[in-house]
Amino acid sequence: MSDPEIDPRIALVVAVLAVSTSAILVRASDAPASVAALHRVVMTTLIVAPLAVVHDPGAFDRLAPRDVVAAAATGVALAVHFATWFESLAWTSVAASVTLVQSQPLFVALGAWALLDERVTRGTTAGILLAVAGIVVMSLGELLGGGGVGVNPLYGNALALVGGVMAAAYVLAGRSLRQRFPLLPYVTVVYAVAAVCLLVFVVGSGHPVFAYPPREWLLFFLMAVGPGLFGHTVLNWALGHVESSLVSVSLLGESVGSALLALLVLAEIPGPWTLVGGVVVLAGIGVTARSQKQVS
Repeated sequence: MSDPEIDPRIALVVAVLAVSTSAILVRASDAPASVAALHRVVMTTLIVAPLAVVHDPGAFDRLAPRDVVAAAATGVALAVHFATWFESLAWTSVAASVTLVQSQPLFVALGAWALLDERVTRGTTAGILLAVAGIVVMSLGELLGGGGVGVNPLYGNALALVGGVMAAAYVLAGRSLRQRFPLLPYVTVVYAVAAVCLLVFVVGSGHPVFAYPPREWLLFFLMAVGPGLFGHTVLNWALGHVESSLVSVSLLGESVGSALLALLVLAEIPGPWTLVGGVVVLAGIGVTARSQKQVS
């Protein structure tokens, strides 16, 4: 693959800044979490699909069936990621939710070992164990009355953790597929499949699909353009040029950005167990990332 005209590191900074607004936009919306996720993905798809057709009309015809199936499976993972993470924001704090969903570098390391036959070093193992300890502190500490923010922090944290696992699957698949799959056709397939899955979930949950005021539609659009187009789509572009470990570790900046925005916009001060556990989780992820870098 030829060298990109844009430095992927700059693209990652833009993407992380964009995705950092996601949790705040979700919190600002009064729509059910799954509905917000649905319309975010639908609108993002409606933006990228015409670009894919105009930019390279024959790209879809050249895609191998196995790659299309793999991209579709990636779309399912993205749908589960959005559904669980968006829902977690209704039950726990922004800081806890975003920190846990960004535990995905740990699962990227495990997935690379299990699926790509990459060696797991002592440093990677230590980082994973440290991060798991932080997750236990964050979740059980708040359950035992540690001053957590949210209606049910333990439930919300569990949902965010599932979202982290699905995000790891999304990153791993993206790194593999983007080596041979053009960006715009790839994200069109992934987003379209994710939209269908979310639509089934929304209808099955009994939520209205369209009956929302203009304010909600504006928020859906902002989610699509910011975290969707400039966030996930730019990240998928970067996955075609840099290793998945760098992308997954870069996403850790979202937890910091979202927590700061939550403090400034929502006046949401994280509880003590969220702060302590979050620091331990990030420390574990840092150890894991450093270990991955040493063997890359």
